[in-house]
Amino acid sequence: QVQLVESGEGLVQPGGSLRLSCAADGFILDAYGIAWFRQAPGKEREGISCISSIDGTTYYSDSVKGRFTVATDNTTKNTVYLQMSNLRPDDAAVYYCAAERLRCYPNSWHEAQYYGIWGQGTQVAVSS
Repeated sequence: QVQLVESGEGLVQPGGSLRLSCAADGFILDAYGIAWFRQAPGKEREGISCISSIDGTTYYSDSVKGRFTVATDNTTKNTVYLQMSNLRPDDAAVYYCAAERLRCYPNSWHEAQYYGIWGQGTQVAVSS
């Protein structure tokens, strides 16, 4: 069974930082687009970042650009991280990672329907 396992949930103060992890279980992230989505209560799921494992190409939504960074683990190549900095209250949400072969595509990376493998979600709260 292939799955993604997320970790790193937490409560941080505004302006703080948090790193989420997304580990592939049962498959190898050799040529995949791995995206991060988030969903706040009452809002639609939002695609915020994507990284192509084959060449490291990245995409970010305007809402997180300059504050969040996505990267793959340099050693195992089978974990993807989302480093979040300068967090704001409106960043609070359940964060999901998702994967699909072969890479992130510029016109569709942010669309949830494109991805077939999903993690279970991890909660991020931002509050003083």
